[in-house]
Amino acid sequence: MDYNLMEALELLEREKGVPAETILDALANALVSAYKRTPGAAEEARVTIDPDTGEITVYGQELDEDGNVTREWEDTPEDMGRIAAQTAKQVIQQRLRDAKRDQVFDLYEGREGDLVTGIVSQSDHRSAILDLGDAEAIMPASERIPYERLDRGNRVKGYILEVRNEGKGHQIVVSRSHPEFIRSLFELEVPELVDGEVEIKAIAREPGHRTKIAVASTDPNVDPVGACVGARGSRVRQVVNELRGEKVDIVEWRENKQQFITEALSPARVKEVRIDEETGTAEVIVPDHQLSLAIGREGQNARLAAKLTGYRVDIKSESEDLGIVPEDEEAEAPAETEAAADGAEAPAEGETATDDAAEAPAEGEAAADATAPEGEAEVGDDGAEAAPEGEPEVADAEEASAEPTTDADAVAVDDAEEAPDTPTDDSEE
Repeated sequence: MDYNLMEALELLEREKGVPAETILDALANALVSAYKRTPGAAEEARVTIDPDTGEITVYGQELDEDGNVTREWEDTPEDMGRIAAQTAKQVIQQRLRDAKRDQVFDLYEGREGDLVTGIVSQSDHRSAILDLGDAEAIMPASERIPYERLDRGNRVKGYILEVRNEGKGHQIVVSRSHPEFIRSLFELEVPELVDGEVEIKAIAREPGHRTKIAVASTDPNVDPVGACVGARGSRVRQVVNELRGEKVDIVEWRENKQQFITEALSPARVKEVRIDEETGTAEVIVPDHQLSLAIGREGQNARLAAKLTGYRVDIKSESEDLGIVPEDEEAEAPAETEAAADGAEAPAEGETATDDAAEAPAEGEAAADATAPEGEAEVGDDGAEAAPEGEPEVADAEEASAEPTTDADAVAVDDAEEAPDTPTDDSEE
């Protein structure tokens, strides 16, 4: 063999990390395939390569029915030909790729749950490819943060979700939307999590929008929330930056379920929590002005609290719990009632004279009934009918006084003017 080829194999070993023995085995198998293509070649053969000198020897073989070698002889061709060399080259390349994949699989097998950093080498609507340096990882569209843009050349972190051993090769699947990705990011920034002084008990996440984590401390001298937030929010800020601005709420985990649900609904303030263990439901009572904050935008805060605690959270305002109708709903009904009352007692400005005219004849009618004949009561009725036309009350009185044409009518009118005193005297008696 040409020493240039041996030097190339050594170079591949140094650069690609594939042992030279693996490459020589792949080359020997390739030469067997190339040998069988030469005229007069034996049906079976084996090839040996001296690792020191690079000398190649081909042995032809005869096999019995059981596959055992019955005869073997040296049958090294002087020139295996251009086609044989090309075939050997292709086989070598394929074996090198297989050897490389095997090496990558051995390197990443069992590393599910680890955090890796890679450079985006390819990205489309179906998946993104990350170059990890010694391997490539794939990030399916389902494992990406919604609406996150991964441009080529961007350096991003990923959570190793699975290492697959498939027929076409080994595949490393990473995720940025998995809830455990948040845990890995915090472990990178918070030493207390690695030391075991602080523990993340639960994680609830809506990728790209908001995340809630519940933390607890095994050391009474360590504040779990403060440890994760960091000085002036420096630790949690690093996590938020990696998540491209996704909001992260850190709450303290409590043994008491009511207290834990109260913490989970922060930043809203909770007045009371009632838990039904049989149905797994928690009824939460909050002040009226805290209702929208407790529910969150499109119910997000309540949903995350339910995921974090494991209970179905039903949020009610304090007024709703007491059965009090909110003021904004109650305002409409009284307004209509007052309008109706005002319409009967004090109508619109243009109708004031009408009501007054209606009331004034009423008194006149009472007086007419008491002191005047029945026919004179019609004057009051006419006055009551004339009032709705919007004419002033004084004008109605003048017209009414102008209508009588007989002395009897005039006397009836005079008696009607004096009539208010007569019922008063009767009532006093």
